Amino acid sequence: MHWGAVKLQKLQLKEGSAVSGFQETSTLVNEKQPMAKIRNKIIALAGQPNMGKSTLFNLLTGLNQHVGNWPGKTVEQRSGVFTFDGNRYDLIDLPGTYSLTANSPEEVIAREYIIGEEPDVVIAVVNAANLERSLYLVSELVCLPVPVVVALNMMDVAAREGVIVDAVELEKALNIPVVAITATQSRGVKELMKVAIEFSAGRDQCHPNNPEMTSRIIALKEEVQTIIKGYVPTQYPTDWVSLKLLEGDTEITQLVNRNLAEDSRKQLQNVLRENEDAMVQIASSRYDWIGKLLRASMSRPGIGQISVTEKLDRVATHPFWGLVILALILGAIFWLTFAIGSPIQAWLDTVIVGGASEWVRGVLSSAPSWLSGLLADGIIQGVGSVITFLPILIIFFASFALLEDIGYMARAAYVMDNIMHTMGLHGKSFLPLFLGFGCNVPAVMGTRVIDSWKARLLTILIAPLVPCTARMAVIAFLGPAFFGSKAILVSWGLILFSMVLLIVVGIVLNKTIFKGERSAFIMELHLYHIPNMRTVGLLVWQRSLSFLKKAGTIILTVSAMIWLLSYFPDGNLNNSILASIGRFLEPVGRWVGFDWRLTVALLTSFPAKENAIATLGVLFGSAANTGLAQTLASTYSMATGLSFMVVTMLFIPCMATVAVTKQETGSWKWTLFSVTLYLVLSLAMGAVVYRLVGWFGG
Repeated sequence: MHWGAVKLQKLQLKEGSAVSGFQETSTLVNEKQPMAKIRNKIIALAGQPNMGKSTLFNLLTGLNQHVGNWPGKTVEQRSGVFTFDGNRYDLIDLPGTYSLTANSPEEVIAREYIIGEEPDVVIAVVNAANLERSLYLVSELVCLPVPVVVALNMMDVAAREGVIVDAVELEKALNIPVVAITATQSRGVKELMKVAIEFSAGRDQCHPNNPEMTSRIIALKEEVQTIIKGYVPTQYPTDWVSLKLLEGDTEITQLVNRNLAEDSRKQLQNVLRENEDAMVQIASSRYDWIGKLLRASMSRPGIGQISVTEKLDRVATHPFWGLVILALILGAIFWLTFAIGSPIQAWLDTVIVGGASEWVRGVLSSAPSWLSGLLADGIIQGVGSVITFLPILIIFFASFALLEDIGYMARAAYVMDNIMHTMGLHGKSFLPLFLGFGCNVPAVMGTRVIDSWKARLLTILIAPLVPCTARMAVIAFLGPAFFGSKAILVSWGLILFSMVLLIVVGIVLNKTIFKGERSAFIMELHLYHIPNMRTVGLLVWQRSLSFLKKAGTIILTVSAMIWLLSYFPDGNLNNSILASIGRFLEPVGRWVGFDWRLTVALLTSFPAKENAIATLGVLFGSAANTGLAQTLASTYSMATGLSFMVVTMLFIPCMATVAVTKQETGSWKWTLFSVTLYLVLSLAMGAVVYRLVGWFGG
């Protein structure tokens, strides 16, 4: 049977263009529309990490997607809707997974969804440049009762690496559809969806060439099937369950043991105990199957030649130059922030926010003073000061999205491995820490990739020392105000200081609490590829929108509360409830050079770090015509300004980070330990910085 596997040149799509013909039939669907009574056909995307699933998902769904968590799990769930040839389809982006054996929450979710929800078709996204590794997951997918279509992605990368894959021959060998695509260039996607949808209609005629097992494994599987017959939930294929039991799958073993009678359970345990090597034979059979597929469909004319990825990695993963490159990349991001983002932010702060505030005062000149003050100083100055961060945040979001899409993050983890070992960790811990530059919440959640519980807990505890975009935006706002042209050096120095402190704290915790435990580090370095600007742009849009939603909810609420507390009881700021709270805490703030206003601003940063600037915007709202940054610079010394920047960067993590710390550790003890650690650390470092700068005349 032939389902129309095609080579890229037959698709007649222009390089770099949108999906030719797809945009005409694929329109964004408003999720607010009433749901149809008849369910949409469901298409699931499966594949290993960094195979291009997300690129394909974003290309098809655009902005019409939902991001949340799988029920009862901290694993991200991405679903969307798209229209093709006049019909609506639900698209599910399954978590990236290397296999369907229960070694991680991602693997359990992927297989449970496929088995339990029975999507109409599963598109297995594989890397044409690294086909051997990619096909292992396919070897497991074809054993499930669901139509599977292979998306042979990254054909451009394969060509650059000297790899030639014949999609037609691979299709013949698999006996399921194979479509060659390059998702980053929108090539082949229209053909892929056409083939997948047509194939799903004939799911009863789906007969893939499954991996051939040895006679011994076949006999063992039949023996296990006999034992468990009648005790397996109906949604699970009995032959598949038998194979998973022989592979030592813990989830399936527990599932079966819960249902089996006592004598059958003992019989099953004896069979599995006597054949513990069965999992090795099963894996060998899968790799033999993969070898046959590769011999039929793939060739390497340039074998022995050094690939582009290898050439780049000679520098990017070098013990010394790799660290230099990482430092230069981060430095370039901060330079772009100050060179492009800061001037725009300053203009927005002075002209737009300040102008809007003055305009509201003029319009409401005859209204009660509390009303005009609430709108002009509380809402516009508070929320507006935070919204001016957006140009800075867009640069951060775009920069880190590009690094992730190019494939650099794994290299960064590799070169950081030696440094991480000083803390009893390894390079894998750097990946969630790297995510912390965007937001500490996914950094804490990302620690699930770490196998050792102690290493994971240590990574969770030090993750807040990575300055997130919100804190870096605060630094980017205050830096030019207090240090002018030297703001780049000061800000870079603060980031470096935070990283050094992370290492020091990690070493101390590892030597004292975690007793120097170490573990091995194994990481796959995927091939470099050209980033998909659509994917990057969509990610920037989603994160920017999330920031604006936070500005319109949490920050808006806090800004209004702060202003009301600063106004009542008599309209005089110095006599207000907020001033009373600030003066009560001011003795603590004085240790780090703060007056009551800075102390209050620091406290309000707990719900969201941006609130620190929002609060100052409210408290100094009357000086809106000069801009908040200029007002702060004229009010406080350089020593106070630097101290506030240091304390803000090290202060108690935001409310969301604290909540996810409790969720991931399952312990109030470690959560409160984290809060206490950063409270003490921030005030101690702030006091040291304030006095050192003061001694030098700052």
